[in-house]
Amino acid sequence: MSTKILGIDVGSVQICAVIAQHDDTGLKIIGIGNAKTQGIKKGVITNIELASKSIKSALVDAQRIAGTRYEKVVVSISGAYTKSVESNGVVNIPTYEIGIKEIQRSMSESERRAQIHSDYEKLHILPYNFKVDDQEHIEDPLGMNGSRLEVQTHIIMAQKSSLSNLRKALNLAGVEPDNIVLSSYASAIATLNQDEKDLGVALIDMGGATCNMIVHSGNSIRYNEFLGIGSANITNDLSAALHTPILKAEEIKLNYGALLDTAKTNELVEIPPINDDGKTQEVSLDVISKVIYARIEETLMILAKMLEDSGYKSSIAAGVVLTGGMTKFEGIKEFADVFFKNMPVRIAKPKEMEGLYEILRDPANSCAIGLCMYGAGYFTPYEIDSEKKMRYKDEVVVKNKNLKDIAIQNDSGTKSVEELDKKIFKGTTLDDSYIDDLRIDDDRTLKDELNEDLNDKKEKKPSFFSVLWNKITQLF
Repeated sequence: MSTKILGIDVGSVQICAVIAQHDDTGLKIIGIGNAKTQGIKKGVITNIELASKSIKSALVDAQRIAGTRYEKVVVSISGAYTKSVESNGVVNIPTYEIGIKEIQRSMSESERRAQIHSDYEKLHILPYNFKVDDQEHIEDPLGMNGSRLEVQTHIIMAQKSSLSNLRKALNLAGVEPDNIVLSSYASAIATLNQDEKDLGVALIDMGGATCNMIVHSGNSIRYNEFLGIGSANITNDLSAALHTPILKAEEIKLNYGALLDTAKTNELVEIPPINDDGKTQEVSLDVISKVIYARIEETLMILAKMLEDSGYKSSIAAGVVLTGGMTKFEGIKEFADVFFKNMPVRIAKPKEMEGLYEILRDPANSCAIGLCMYGAGYFTPYEIDSEKKMRYKDEVVVKNKNLKDIAIQNDSGTKSVEELDKKIFKGTTLDDSYIDDLRIDDDRTLKDELNEDLNDKKEKKPSFFSVLWNKITQLF
């Protein structure tokens, strides 16, 4: 059984929609659509109607290529809207055994204790450290014995008005989001490997008009920040410095954007002036390189300072990972090495998977592909998501409402009800400690479904008098 997942990266320069098919064999990209962004500036929606048209255009292209509709929608939100706080929660464990319910209780307690402004809504609640009784630095408390569970969480929140505007733009485009995910979180899912997460790493998604930074250490995100500078600033700089139209400046940036190519700096390039009077002017590649160089230098310098000020620089042994469209400038890795001193730097593309190969290897698509991966369950070990639902690494998902065909999906593959372990199903009796977490949809659990089936059977069972009457009529 497969699920079609739509990931929509709502960028400031480009909207990217990716459709992926998720089944027992993994994730496969089957469609992609891009559209020029309108109504969004530096990650902030400025015109809902124009933004919805851009989203709709990208979505239509993706569906045309995929040849199918989607069943789940995951949408990105820029770090421009977000803030984050640290919190902790403590709960007692009466049964002395820690299960998903106990972990959820501790996370909910940390959410309750967090100091969150009334204008903000929680987007992600991400635990990064657990303590069981007196044992500290527990990576995963599931299944452990103890009487007290404590959790430390990183809570990412977004402005309520911004989330409302994003949902309105999506609804106008005919889309109802199942989840809203921080864009840099999605990019991290698509690009970071397990070693980098374990050692600690800073990921920076360098996009068209913004740069989003997160620090991932251990099990979860520990820090996130936003910078309103991107590759579109380079286009604007070229347009102003060379006195040429924006479209021509973008073309020059794409064709002559090498940072370390000094062999051709004396070559001349003909460009049209802004007034478009039919004349052209000649500009040396040296001038073009200097304009690009200056903006990227400024951007990397600010990002390095942000990382320094975060307080997490000493905890990222795996160094810095750069992704996003701005990283496609030739020579940017060597340039970044200068500013992130004594730290390894890697330019990251999305992880390899089946599907449309050409889009998988483009760092500009990291966020959109990461959104599809999030929808398929590739998130941090534990999380309360944007819809206030508990998510976890071995999360079970009921795929079909027909009890005979119900499938429970986890890391070991998809199993039917009959194949489930006896500790979940004891004959015809369900163990509540497990079954409460098996969800058929947003509002119904497997237990609800079974209870309805039993009630239906009771209603359909004939009464004693109707059975007696049937026997009497058969005699005559």
